[in-house]
Amino acid sequence: MDKIGFIGMGNMGSAMLKGALTCFSASDMCFYDINAEKCDAITRETHVISVGSIQECVKECKYIILAIKPQAYEEATQKIKEVLTSDHVVISLAPTISISDLTRMLDINARIVRAMPNTPALIGEGMTGLCAKDNTFTEEELLTVEKFFSSFGKCKFVSETVMSAVVCASGSSPAYVYIFIEALADSCVKYGMSREDAYEFAAQAVYGSAKMVVESKEVPASLKDKVCSPGGTTIRAVEALEEHGFRNAIFKATEACFDKCEGN
Repeated sequence: MDKIGFIGMGNMGSAMLKGALTCFSASDMCFYDINAEKCDAITRETHVISVGSIQECVKECKYIILAIKPQAYEEATQKIKEVLTSDHVVISLAPTISISDLTRMLDINARIVRAMPNTPALIGEGMTGLCAKDNTFTEEELLTVEKFFSSFGKCKFVSETVMSAVVCASGSSPAYVYIFIEALADSCVKYGMSREDAYEFAAQAVYGSAKMVVESKEVPASLKDKVCSPGGTTIRAVEALEEHGFRNAIFKATEACFDKCEGN
C-alpha cells in the first residue's frame, strides 16, 4: 500500500503511530522528528523507521501527516513544498489552520485533509473530526484516511465550517473532564475516601456515563433525569451545580476555545 509519513513525533504523533499499528504494518509507515534520541526510542518500540529529513519523508510516502505545532507550519511547509506533488495527501492536525491557509503556505494546489484528533487516542479511544474537499480525492484515498483515524478510536467527516466546534467538543474537552475528575475526587477525599479510591470511583463514573450516552442513544438530559430521583441526593447536587454556574462555565470555556480557533 501507499506509505504514511509522520512529520513530528510529539504526544499526538506517537499516539497515532502506535494506534495505526493495529491496522497497518510497520513497513507501511515512516516518520521524521528533529529529536534523534526520540526517533531511536520510537523505532525500537514500534519497528517503524525514522528518516533523516522532512523532504525524505515526503518522497517516501503518499500520506503526509503534519503532527507538529501550528507555529512550526510555516517553516515545515517551506521544506515540504520542495518535493510535494499532486499525488500526495497532506493531513493537517492544526486546529487554527484552515485548508485555504495551508494551501497558501504550500503555494500549490495541494490535496489537504484537516483532522482534529484528541489525546484519548493514546489508549485507542480517540475521537477525530475530519474534513476534505471530496471531489479532489478518490474513494480509496478517503477510505485509507478513515481507516487510519479509526485505528485509534472513532472518526467522522464534517464540514470545515464546524471544525472549530469539533475542537471544542472533543479536541480540548478531555482537559475539562480531567479537571472534573480531579475536583470530584478532591471533594470526596474531604469526606474520608482515599485518593486512590476517589480517582477510581470518579473516573469509572465518567467512563460509564459516557458509554451510556454513546451506546443507549438517549439524549444526556433523559439519562440525567433517570438519576435524579424526586427529592433525592442527586437533584440536590444538580441544584448546587446550577447555583454555582456549572453549565455556564462550560459555555464560557467553549466560547474561549472557539474564539482561539477562529483567531480571535
